[in-house]
Amino acid sequence: MECYKCMRPSSACICKYISPILTETRFIILMHPKEYIKEKNGTGHMTRLQLENSEIIVGVDFTNNNRVNEILAKEKNSSFLLYPGKDNFNLSLKKSSEISSFMGNNPIIFILDGTWPCVRKMLKLSKNLQKLKRVSFDNEIKSKFIIKQQPESLCLSTIESVYTVVNLLKDGVEKCETKGFLLPFEKMIEHQIECTLNPNNKKYRPSKKKEILPKTIYKKKTERNIIFEENR
Repeated sequence: MECYKCMRPSSACICKYISPILTETRFIILMHPKEYIKEKNGTGHMTRLQLENSEIIVGVDFTNNNRVNEILAKEKNSSFLLYPGKDNFNLSLKKSSEISSFMGNNPIIFILDGTWPCVRKMLKLSKNLQKLKRVSFDNEIKSKFIIKQQPESLCLSTIESVYTVVNLLKDGVEKCETKGFLLPFEKMIEHQIECTLNPNNKKYRPSKKKEILPKTIYKKKTERNIIFEENR
């Protein structure tokens, strides 16, 4: 059975660890259909549950998406796309006053949620998203998403990326407390590791030796990576 709130199996439900925070920033999670339907370990749904001021919009090409365009029409001057790039407004390098001046009091940040190939396709097709100002950050932490293969260990999941952004917006745009924000994510990883290492767990293929490999020796197989991940 599946929990229809966190979208995870009932045995691995994380709802008791959910504690939503209210941000001044509105986060719009643009989720690829594959992520929405198939990705049980994705963090897009989890991120939505942890953010009161957020929503998920599913699609690939958002050029003519009514909801996306409605948001852009109302808040055109305060909408941004979180996406890596050298020429972006780097939140890590700016003072709180500079960030507030650039983003305004109630910014909207769009986040692409999917594998790297899916995210690139979403952006390539979505002409309205291409026009948005982009924000990014310098990632100095290693992702805790050790159960997923990513391009590099420094790539972050969606929930880790949002957590980083909210903290960078503190003392300016944001005043909320982020302690415990990653708890559902950490509990998901903890449960997955326990299941993987449990020799009596029939849901996993048996092997002579099970271990969690460090990300530094993961093969660079991009089709199963997530944002910044660029996804999740």
